[in-house]
Amino acid sequence: MSVGQRVALVVPALALLALLVSAGTMTPDERGHGTHQQLGLPPCTFYVIFQRPCPACGMTTSWAWLLRGEIGRALVANAGGMLLACVSLVGTAWLLVSAFRGRWFGGRPSEWALVCVFGLVSLVTAVQWIWRLLMS
Repeated sequence: MSVGQRVALVVPALALLALLVSAGTMTPDERGHGTHQQLGLPPCTFYVIFQRPCPACGMTTSWAWLLRGEIGRALVANAGGMLLACVSLVGTAWLLVSAFRGRWFGGRPSEWALVCVFGLVSLVTAVQWIWRLLMS
């Protein structure tokens, strides 16, 4: 890999690492959503208007729980978010190792693999959201 290609791997790895560190420093909200407000962000507009969770409700909370080793609580907060946090953990390490080695660790990812991973995260998020709407 060229220096430019290595940098192109390090930049998203550092962005993911920043998200992971941020989530790891936050205290998970016991309600299962709202942790993002510790960043100065407003409450979920969808939730404020409809008193129902949006598909992303609980994502930040799920990351914060996962990084504390509370897998069950992460799943309850947002299963898709927990999967996304897992992908971020693995992806950060994989991108950094590949960049430092100068070649893909375990092979270059196919577009199909990326679509499948993010399709699964999206499907899990949608199913949990529909379940929450039906149960509330």
